[in-house]
Amino acid sequence: MPIGMDIHKPHADDQVVALGGNPNVGKSTVFNALTGLRQHTGNWPGKTVATAQGYCRHNGSGYVVVDLPGCYSLTAHSAEEEAARDFIRFGGADAVIMVCDAVCLERGLILVLQTLEITSRVVVCVNLMDEAAKKKIRIDLDALSAKLGIPVIGTAARSKHGLDALMDAVRQTIERGPPAPFRVPPSEHPDDDGASATVRAAEALCRDIVIFENEYYQKKDASIDRVLMGKWTAFPIMLLALLGVFWLTITGANYPSELLSRSLFWVEDRLLEGLAWLRVPAFLSDMLILGVYRVLAWVISVMLPPMAIFFPLFTLLEDVGFLPRVAFNLDQFFKKCHACGKQALTMCMGDLCYPFR
Repeated sequence: MPIGMDIHKPHADDQVVALGGNPNVGKSTVFNALTGLRQHTGNWPGKTVATAQGYCRHNGSGYVVVDLPGCYSLTAHSAEEEAARDFIRFGGADAVIMVCDAVCLERGLILVLQTLEITSRVVVCVNLMDEAAKKKIRIDLDALSAKLGIPVIGTAARSKHGLDALMDAVRQTIERGPPAPFRVPPSEHPDDDGASATVRAAEALCRDIVIFENEYYQKKDASIDRVLMGKWTAFPIMLLALLGVFWLTITGANYPSELLSRSLFWVEDRLLEGLAWLRVPAFLSDMLILGVYRVLAWVISVMLPPMAIFFPLFTLLEDVGFLPRVAFNLDQFFKKCHACGKQALTMCMGDLCYPFR
């Protein structure tokens, strides 16, 4: 049975809507905004590795929204791709919402075109329209919808802009059925396989649809990439940054740890004095204070400060895009061990926790 096939419908007439898309396009943000849940959002490929379900109502209709794993294709080369493909094909979804990044629409359309080969009940959600506006990128959504033959809705999920129109399009797609969708034309290049033809089709779709008012909007990001992903600079900067985080975590944790330890053990002495004044039996006093309380005090004073320092620093590196670049730089080495670059971040967290075992 494909992952995510166990669907829980509160009502028999509820519709099932699959929510797919590339990693880091705000898919989980759309899911949370629609369902009111708190699915964790992440900034790295493969963050969602299984399906999550939520429920929403719109204009009197109920929808079970299934958040599929983020992936870049449906060719089933990874667990995420296999889970997404199997649910779209066999999960019995009444409609599929494919979330694309407005800043990088072409990449998302590749997955949309692959999905249209499986089902025509697709609604394209072009998310992060607010970010595209900041970069002065304009997208002709109506023209894209006309070319694809399916609804295309622009959204900014963090502010919940466009979500009502998105669900209206989903309802119309389910009730009326979509028109004949776009099909990838045969490639003019004889050496192209199916994947290459899909990429070329996505490029052709975006050619007249996406308008860059500032052609150099990526100049800053490209300059950062040349440094953080350069042949001679990537690994020294990566090592210095991670060593800096570890040094700040271990050294910086000493002071709050000592303060917490003194405070908590001062409270321990007061508790022992209070129980003695109450004439509590010694065995009960020792069990509660020297056993339960002292263990908790040690755990809190030793583990809480480094965690309180490390995780905000790690989150900051993730939000500024440093950690995805680290995963990309290390991917080729981890593949030789039959792993992937994103596991380097898990190893970093494990190395930090090792001194506190």
